[in-house]
Amino acid sequence: MNRSALIVGAGSGLSSSLALHCAHLGMDVALAARNVEKLEDLSIQTKASLHKCDASKIEDVNRLFKDLDEKLSIPELVVYNPSARLRGAIETLDPEKTKEALNVTCFGAFLVAQQAAKRMLKRGSGSIFFTGASAGVKGFANSSVFAMGKFGLRGLAQALARELHPKNIHIGHFVIDGGIRSNERLDRKGNGDYDMLDPDEIAKTYLQFHEQSKSAWAWEVELRPWVETF
Repeated sequence: MNRSALIVGAGSGLSSSLALHCAHLGMDVALAARNVEKLEDLSIQTKASLHKCDASKIEDVNRLFKDLDEKLSIPELVVYNPSARLRGAIETLDPEKTKEALNVTCFGAFLVAQQAAKRMLKRGSGSIFFTGASAGVKGFANSSVFAMGKFGLRGLAQALARELHPKNIHIGHFVIDGGIRSNERLDRKGNGDYDMLDPDEIAKTYLQFHEQSKSAWAWEVELRPWVETF
């Protein structure tokens, strides 16, 4: 059976690093995003298949996995990355935009996990990982929408770990507590002293987590640069 990985919410940064590392390990990679045109270069580098998908929509996620059923083996690793930020004081937040943000950050994770779990349960193994944030463990003023989404994501991961670990499906929730370095953003280039999270190092942690022995599975890990204050 070919090894394969699905990365939902693919883009630059962490998703790109994950795709490259998975390809280096010999995995067939599938990348899903609302805008797949931006992934063409990465697809060439990793030989990944591209799938247009809005993960907050039931029909899109169902179509994504049906497409994978035909073109790829059941992914042994599924990573859910999407999130939506909507900042503002509670009295000013738009309810419709709030619902849209929650659907992206949390409900979409449920949809992807559900479809992945159905297939992994039939096979008897797999890993489903969620990219979280410090907002999932501590709420910040004027960031209630992001906190709701990320707290919900963490709750989903914790519940699924207790449900699916005994069925040989590894669940992982990754608290990203700090900015991820990016050469595409001036405010994310860092000062060269490891003051920002390196996306390649985060990707390595995901894959180390994927390879954990079943005798000592974890369900969550918190990642922060050494200069980050608690």
